[in-house]
Amino acid sequence: MAPPPYTPNHIPDSSYVRLLDTTLRDGDQAPGASMTPSQKLDVARLLSSLGVDVIEAGFPASSPNEFEAVRTIAREVGNHPMSPDSDHVPVICATARCTKRDIDVAWEAVREGRWPRVVTFIATSDMHLEHKLRKTREEVVKSATEMVKYARSLGCNDVGFAAEDAARSDRKFLSYVFEEVIKAGATTITVTDTVGCTLPFEFGELITYLKSNTKGIENVIISTHCHNDIGLSTANTLAGVLAGARQVEVTINGIGERAGNAALEEVVMAMKSRKEVLGGLHTGINTVHILAASKMVSEYTGFHLQPHKAIVGINAFRHESGIHQDGVLKFRKTYEFLSPEDIGLSDVSRIVLGKHSGRHALKSRLKELGYDVNGSELESLFERFIKVAESKKNISDDDIKALITGNHTQSQVKWTLGDVQVTNGTNGSSNGKEEKIFQKCSENLLATATI
Repeated sequence: MAPPPYTPNHIPDSSYVRLLDTTLRDGDQAPGASMTPSQKLDVARLLSSLGVDVIEAGFPASSPNEFEAVRTIAREVGNHPMSPDSDHVPVICATARCTKRDIDVAWEAVREGRWPRVVTFIATSDMHLEHKLRKTREEVVKSATEMVKYARSLGCNDVGFAAEDAARSDRKFLSYVFEEVIKAGATTITVTDTVGCTLPFEFGELITYLKSNTKGIENVIISTHCHNDIGLSTANTLAGVLAGARQVEVTINGIGERAGNAALEEVVMAMKSRKEVLGGLHTGINTVHILAASKMVSEYTGFHLQPHKAIVGINAFRHESGIHQDGVLKFRKTYEFLSPEDIGLSDVSRIVLGKHSGRHALKSRLKELGYDVNGSELESLFERFIKVAESKKNISDDDIKALITGNHTQSQVKWTLGDVQVTNGTNGSSNGKEEKIFQKCSENLLATATI
């Protein structure tokens, strides 16, 4: 579903949830994840095709290269549709601390986009005020309101304000800060779980409290920004949406500071697959581009995904257990709640043969390879297959073909491993650790030699 017409502080469809992707800002801040300007542009183009409502393109005041990257994205991605099937043009926003210099640079970087936004932030928790900012509550309120007003005075009609460490802030004070920045002209307010310490019911209650106790909050969009330090960023984000937030801040693959951010693919697919439970909440994301975006970000950052990563991990739609394989082969939805085609994953072999596989899975793979094996022949083949699978993690089609050949002709031992000797270092001798490593290698080689 296409995003509704854009108005900074209003969404005409009450069940529509805006997606702000901060892969290029918060994700790029993850240690070792930094992308080049050209890579950032590639990612921004793909995010636009994905249907992201707002692209947080970066922190322009941090460096000249960052400024140019954000400005290029605003000029190119912020003015023209990136997909031939859609006329969608995303909001391009830049982040700034509550200083005039940061805001000047941020506005200059995004002002040429069709929908430019500047987001300014300051911490609101007493912990941050005392130990980091060394400011009083009054000074924080003054700085926040003055800088929102200043951003509006530059001609920016879409100004976001984020309260850093909102989840650990005094609720009454947080509500007061938001009241003041709304009066100053903010169009979106962001409630952050900066350190990822909140539980879903707590975060939902916080959004509910703010909605009920903040004057003028009905005139802005409430946004969530949740980190994943205890693995609850997606759950907290959904709790915030259920409580009334209508923008969520996410990243591709969940990358970001420390344990990362709420993952776009998880939040989006949760809303898509459980729409009826979530009261019809939906986004404008074209999910078939999710896998492509995941692969691009993984390649550009060098951050490889764990195989079991939700939605986009290599094992997310694969099955090795014989019970699961039997169910999936009979009716896919018995063990596949989501459809891999929905995220752009097609021609995937869901059945992974291994020591946990059953006869049904083996027979299915044999049929795919052109072999019709039944009865005692299948039983014999399955017994040999299990023996191989117990000594080898990955069973390939070539291994299966070799087993078939072995059913009809006596296999010949072509080579054996007789001995391995190791000498390490330039002048030193083995310390025992290398001997253990090569002993293991020898065992693996001997095991594969019998196939």
